Amino acid sequence: MKQKIMSGMRPTGKLHLGHYLGVIDNWVKLQEEYDCYFSVADWHALTTKYDKTENLRQDILDVVMDWLACGIDPDKSTIYVQSLVPETAELHIYLSMITPQNWVERDPTLKDMAKILKSKEGMASQINYGLMGYPVLMTADILTFNADLVPVGIDQVAHVELSRDIVRRFNNVYNTDFFNEPQPKLNNCSLICGLDGNKMGKSFNNDIKISDSAEVTAKKVMIAITDRSRMRKDDPGHPDECEVAFKYWKIFGEENEIETVRCECEKGLRGCADCKRKLGAKINERMKEIRERRTHYEQHPELVEKIIREGSEKARREAQKVLTEVRKLVRMY
Repeated sequence: MKQKIMSGMRPTGKLHLGHYLGVIDNWVKLQEEYDCYFSVADWHALTTKYDKTENLRQDILDVVMDWLACGIDPDKSTIYVQSLVPETAELHIYLSMITPQNWVERDPTLKDMAKILKSKEGMASQINYGLMGYPVLMTADILTFNADLVPVGIDQVAHVELSRDIVRRFNNVYNTDFFNEPQPKLNNCSLICGLDGNKMGKSFNNDIKISDSAEVTAKKVMIAITDRSRMRKDDPGHPDECEVAFKYWKIFGEENEIETVRCECEKGLRGCADCKRKLGAKINERMKEIRERRTHYEQHPELVEKIIREGSEKARREAQKVLTEVRKLVRMY
């Protein structure tokens, strides 16, 4: 029997290359070896954007279309919407009853989210009850399927450790070994910065979206930061000081291409503008089939709806098995 993996994303709308390289490409590989459950975490979205739900449904569809375009296969993985599996909410209630308050307060993910909210004018008083329960709901997501592994970046390992603490407490309180202690599975992935050298993000207006056309991508790449010390195109360049473009080459280029770029740059034979034009073409080459698949799903939204519905129904069936046992252990009526 395959080990189970559970992971998810908030529905933030159309995803960018950071999501593709940092998360989705890894998921595509994992689905070949594991029984994977991938959640569009719409309840989690409400913890900070409860008053901005006008685009929530379309955001969910956009996330799923990007997943499918990138290679998440509904015949190999279970794609579902969190709120369509209400068993997770009931499990969250049971877990919240046994989780000490100070455990939640020390969770680094929650601390980071609270810090971001407090930095926004007028948001200091809006650290709500739902946000405080975020780490426990995340644990419920994992335990809904009694998952064995959770793919995470190094910065999220502490959260998985909190989930393990909650599992140990549940098993101890109810004298059972029912729940697995989920293990973090570190992502083996490429990280990509935004066009301005900072973290890539939709709100920073420095991203390249998975769904961007070839023309839009090429135009965006042309504003990427390069070697700030280089004044003329025939000046000797410093690839390792190139803040964005050469980093992109190391992700999207073949080994021989990367070496050619390095040599031509250092000798002043390749100007930054020409380098970025060729880089844009290289990125578009990598994304061509992904964009073609995405266009197909955009033109057939009923297929996306069907995949969501069937995946959520499958997720519910698995969740009900876990919740039935949990209710027995807690001795609910």
